[in-house]
Amino acid sequence: MSKPSRPREKSLADTEARAIGRMLRVSPRKLNLVAETIRGKKVQSALAELTFSKKRIAQSVKKILQSAIANAENNHDLDVDALIVKEAYVGKNITLKRFHARGRGRGARILKPFAEITIVVRQAEEAA
Repeated sequence: MSKPSRPREKSLADTEARAIGRMLRVSPRKLNLVAETIRGKKVQSALAELTFSKKRIAQSVKKILQSAIANAENNHDLDVDALIVKEAYVGKNITLKRFHARGRGRGARILKPFAEITIVVRQAEEAA
């Protein structure tokens, strides 16, 4: 019996663009807190939110959002001023396993997780 085929990538609409950030050195749980702050917002306010965030990983998320905006502008010819963050979802990546020396010759396991984030922006429909 052969391997099951991989699920197809979600296709994007004509008014959407995407950027993916992989191998971010932060736990997915912490990264999701930053992703929650930008979901559903206009890209200008999302960029402002990330610029002034106190979270360390916010600068990396800002770069990925700027990449999604550039993809929308250059690859899909979308209007930058009308973009909103449609989706921002987080996934797990690898976890480095390390050991920390403890008393009596023992060792404690240290897990160093990595995460990935996908940001999808779409052009908002103008209210007529």
